Amino acid sequence: MPLEVRRWFSVVEEKAVENGRRSEVPLRKVAAVAIVTNPYAGRYEADLSTAIADSEAVGALLSRVAIEAMGGMAVESYGKGGVVGLHGEQEHANAMLTTTFAEPLRLAVGGALAWIPSFTKVAAPGGIIDVPLAHKDALYVRSHYDGMTVALPPDSPAPDEVALIVVLANRGRLNARVGGLKAHEIAARDGLR
Repeated sequence: MPLEVRRWFSVVEEKAVENGRRSEVPLRKVAAVAIVTNPYAGRYEADLSTAIADSEAVGALLSRVAIEAMGGMAVESYGKGGVVGLHGEQEHANAMLTTTFAEPLRLAVGGALAWIPSFTKVAAPGGIIDVPLAHKDALYVRSHYDGMTVALPPDSPAPDEVALIVVLANRGRLNARVGGLKAHEIAARDGLR
């Protein structure tokens, strides 16, 4: 059974002030969430390749939804996550979040070199997940180590569903000041520096 998308939605968070300091460029984080069927719910399956292959279409959908929610802002950071309903296992979300799922996101943000940080878990409906963020072109940019907390609807994911999530941000943390490589200093094309 392919990954049927049962619903999708986006969440937008914009923050301009932290610790009393206003930033000229607010931090916008968006999450795009798709609730999909879990073809492996309630049973063990050794071969998860069908979910891997079928995840590409969901990745493309969430990429479009997330880019639209950015409202024309450039994307500097990204992350992904998954919450598996109680009749599934964590590995099901990991299968659905591989490179196959992620490639449409890389293309949607104008090409990206860094691996996409992710977090997955099993949870009851209405769960909360913290999706990690990192710079899309260089992992060593400390100012962009961040995340977004996403609260799922009270009925999702159902035991036979998985919530797949993409998070984007337009910049690093407000007031970031722990040193290291700056975004404007990225020079290598290896996804690290």
